[in-house]
Amino acid sequence: MGDRHLTREDDMPSMSGALRHDVPASVVVFLIAIPLSLGIAAVSGAPLFAGLLAAVVGGVVAGAISGAPRQVSGPAAGLTVIVAGLVAEFGWAGTVAVVAMAGAVQVVLGLSRLGRAALSLSPAVVHGMLAGIGIVIVIGQLHVVLGGVALSSPLDNLRDLPRQLGGQHNASVAVGVLTMLVLVAWPRLVKASLLPAALVAVAAATAVSTVAGLELPRVALPDAPLSELTVPRWPDAPLFPVAMAVVTIALVASVESLLSAVAVDKLHDGTRANLDRELVAQGAANMVSGALGGLPVTGVIVRSSANVAAGARTRLSTVLHGLWVAVFVLGFSDVLELIPMSALAAVLVVVGIRLVSLAHLRTYARHRELPVYLVTAAGVLLTDLMVGVAAGIGCAALLTLYRLARCDIRRTSPEPGRWLVTITGTLAFVAAGRLARELSAVPPGQSVDVHLHLDYLDHGAFDAIEDWRQAYARGGGRVRVEEVHRDWLHRATSGRLGAARSTPQHPPRFLASWSQWQAAQHLDSHDRPARAMAAGIDEFQRSVAPLVRTHLADLAAKGQRPQQLFITCADSRVVPNMITASGPGDLFCVRNVGNIVPPHGAGDHSVGAAVEYAVDVLGIATITVCGHSGCGAIQALITGSAGLDAALGRWLRHAGATAEPATEQEACLANIRRQLDHLRTYPSIQRAAADGRVRLVGMYFDIAEARMHVLDDDARPVGVTADG
Repeated sequence: MGDRHLTREDDMPSMSGALRHDVPASVVVFLIAIPLSLGIAAVSGAPLFAGLLAAVVGGVVAGAISGAPRQVSGPAAGLTVIVAGLVAEFGWAGTVAVVAMAGAVQVVLGLSRLGRAALSLSPAVVHGMLAGIGIVIVIGQLHVVLGGVALSSPLDNLRDLPRQLGGQHNASVAVGVLTMLVLVAWPRLVKASLLPAALVAVAAATAVSTVAGLELPRVALPDAPLSELTVPRWPDAPLFPVAMAVVTIALVASVESLLSAVAVDKLHDGTRANLDRELVAQGAANMVSGALGGLPVTGVIVRSSANVAAGARTRLSTVLHGLWVAVFVLGFSDVLELIPMSALAAVLVVVGIRLVSLAHLRTYARHRELPVYLVTAAGVLLTDLMVGVAAGIGCAALLTLYRLARCDIRRTSPEPGRWLVTITGTLAFVAAGRLARELSAVPPGQSVDVHLHLDYLDHGAFDAIEDWRQAYARGGGRVRVEEVHRDWLHRATSGRLGAARSTPQHPPRFLASWSQWQAAQHLDSHDRPARAMAAGIDEFQRSVAPLVRTHLADLAAKGQRPQQLFITCADSRVVPNMITASGPGDLFCVRNVGNIVPPHGAGDHSVGAAVEYAVDVLGIATITVCGHSGCGAIQALITGSAGLDAALGRWLRHAGATAEPATEQEACLANIRRQLDHLRTYPSIQRAAADGRVRLVGMYFDIAEARMHVLDDDARPVGVTADG
């Protein structure tokens, strides 16, 4: 993802696409950027033009080289407290010098490829951050809609909201309500992407308020913008506080930008962000902004989410929004100054509400990640963005540790006098007490099977199991402890139990043969053959049936709809479902000695009946003939050991090669090709092939290498399914 080249859609939009999507979106973002940039500058104690300058640089510089094409960059509220402190300590000229140096640090971080670390964030943290930002926006901008001014913190805004509601600001409220009504109704009434709802809403509110002559707070711009430019100057302070300020701005701006880029990726289905390139773009923008006397630049989620919602497709929207800010501030400030602040605030209220997604709440509640979402959102609301994200990450880490350190212990009695204890997960010393209580609840003198499905077992938990096993055996009971997937218990008894992850001593039961997993149960050798089938069925009923019962019930109700007819040898070493990683309902199988398909009319109706049923009744579109290495039928064919008058000899006449092969593999491949030819003699196959409804495939399974080969038209193994 990080090295992915940008597509044509991201870098070189068509003229029609730009006019239809990016130009309108850039206007919407531009309208939102103007008041936000001015407000952030005012709160930061910086010249108002510094905020507008940062919006221009963020749009043009960061947008042009951004690794996140739909992210909008500009001055951010998350840095206002930091910038205000720097202005008080270093003055404005010293602050912009710090901003420029911080940009250089960001470029170094991006070139060091550290941007991808943001991808390790939990989605619950990212969406919780968005929700928290949305709530902060709604609370703050409601004050503006009500005719007041947003305060410096969300809590202050929340406490002061009742007073604002009791004020007399009918004109401001009316314009805000009109704006929100148009925002909600326009997409439902008009399907025209050239007229985005936010643009129509702001234009309508401006027109109504202007024609009606309403006295409202409106956008205010400086009379001589270029006079606000400030030349950077080295701060008059010791090196250490200056360096700390540079690092603080660089790290906070970088994290906010990367968090925003990750969040924006979740708002659209287009090209994913290249976070390293985005970090370089943010650094370059801060170097330019600082050099010209602007505020710090970061990726900003409010403008970015509005950009995506307005239909932006490429980076052109971001660049254009910066140009619109520059053009209108320098040449058409009188037009911008007609826009009521309550109309722009209403747009932000709707944007903020949409950032709190009920679908996300339901998703994270279902996946038991709602605490992470809520902690992050609450942290952003009650403190600031960085603290909220840190709290969410901490909550996610604690939940992960809790889940890793817990295990599931279940006791069942499948029949009188017999108990099954199944332990799944991570079994550590913290669970030893609960484990001892569960084991002590087993009645004495019973036959107990303890099945361990463990990712990890430490010494404390091992001692708990071993102490109980010995005590239970002394009381007349019988205990058999079995590890289903791994060998933690074996490592413990051999003195090798430690922190390293164990490796299986034998394959999982669903892949292993009876001789492998039943040998691990230490059955007597004379008893093993007699009990193999019974033990296998018992294992299926106990461990496998609960996992597949729902799927099998669904198949029983709906009937079979297999995807392939799979014709292969009856050799016990060839297990169709295992070598194709398929399950119940996937394969319609025919197995016989030598994977043979007698020609149509040859006198054998068994295979023919299966072929016709598969094609004509089940509608199967793929028929596979699969041979394998070490085939006894092929060996008998080569050596002539099967008597011509014996049943095997008569059967193998259908597998005879046209020429004497040099090797057993060549004979097997020739047999596969011949059986494919025999399939083509069946009328069902001929009709389906003529209609393009069936495909014939040859495969060869190498048992020694556990590798499946797909054959080409000359019956040569050219494709290996395991490698792609």
